Amino acid sequence: MSNAFNITDQQRDYSQYGLESNPFPYSPVPAEDPEIYCGQEHVTKQISSTVSSMLATGKSKHLVITGKYGNGKSHTLKYTRSLVRDRDDVVVGYVAQPGEGFLDIYHEFVYDLGFTRLQEIAYEHLATVTRDLTEADPHDAAAMQSLIDEGDILLSEIIPEAIRRLSDITHFADFARAIVHMVYEDTNLYAWQWLTAEGIRYEQRKEMEIHTALDDDTMGVRAFTALKNLLLDLGYTGVFVFVDEFESIARLSSKNEQATLNSIRHLMDQNSSGLCLLFGCAPEVWQDVMSEYHAFSERIGQEVALQPLTSEQLWQLVGNYLERERQTESNAEGMQPFSEESLDLILQRSQGNVRQVLALCSRILDSANDANETEITPEFIQESISDR
Repeated sequence: MSNAFNITDQQRDYSQYGLESNPFPYSPVPAEDPEIYCGQEHVTKQISSTVSSMLATGKSKHLVITGKYGNGKSHTLKYTRSLVRDRDDVVVGYVAQPGEGFLDIYHEFVYDLGFTRLQEIAYEHLATVTRDLTEADPHDAAAMQSLIDEGDILLSEIIPEAIRRLSDITHFADFARAIVHMVYEDTNLYAWQWLTAEGIRYEQRKEMEIHTALDDDTMGVRAFTALKNLLLDLGYTGVFVFVDEFESIARLSSKNEQATLNSIRHLMDQNSSGLCLLFGCAPEVWQDVMSEYHAFSERIGQEVALQPLTSEQLWQLVGNYLERERQTESNAEGMQPFSEESLDLILQRSQGNVRQVLALCSRILDSANDANETEITPEFIQESISDR
């Protein structure tokens, strides 16, 4: 048996630094719900203005956040999403990257909402119909589902009117039928597959009396608009869509890239209220979009750029991470065990790139701990990095 490996689940002890654990991520990929955000004031101000304008007025407003790889676009989008998602009056969806066209964006958005959330929206619509047609007064999705499950309300009493009203709201009868079928146990999975544009067989569509397939960008725009209009009718303020890695459209053929941008443009044109799109995009790709696709870029109109971290911002970022793992009885404070000079060197080495800052801090802290160094100095960093 080889003794070359020494694999153990024993945790490192960072108590000499007054830390419960290494606070820096080993793989600096943004968390789904980030707890720490080291914002750049001009960026947070622009994002806050965009989001607040839509919430306050109901008018659609959109924003592109640019920044080089590792400067925090994904982190910024996910942190903003976590703040907005806490509200009860909006629906929020995250799209990791735009895929091959708008239909992929629509698919990822609905998939991020999830089966349960979409089913709740269907029950909310049935609740509004039930309140109008019967003496029952279901105040939310759970109350509506309870009435149906207990047999107090028969679906046959309300479904025809629910479909008729939803068809009027969305101008998309097949979408209306699919939403309503989300509450039927025997067809809700078919309805979910149709609504997520995964595609279902003709026989499955026929069972729900759905006549069209949701299989191209035009249908995707139509379905998204229908969903947003349903939500506005239910009293929601609007829909937020966070589209990350938008620069990946540059790898598409020129024809497909233009088709994707045109579809998003049509989406914005058809939704002058209740929609907020926030894109994360590499600056060079966004510059190309602005120069080549004026009709699209003019509809967004706003861009804010993430810059490399300054010395002050790096200190804030590192300090926030250290503080999160400080032992309550520890006397350590501030940037310990990092010296002021070592942080200056990390800034220089990383060129202010957030991802590289976090990766360097994580590696260097482990190296210092293994070497039993009480303070991280520039000399130790140079030695530690050169050994790798």
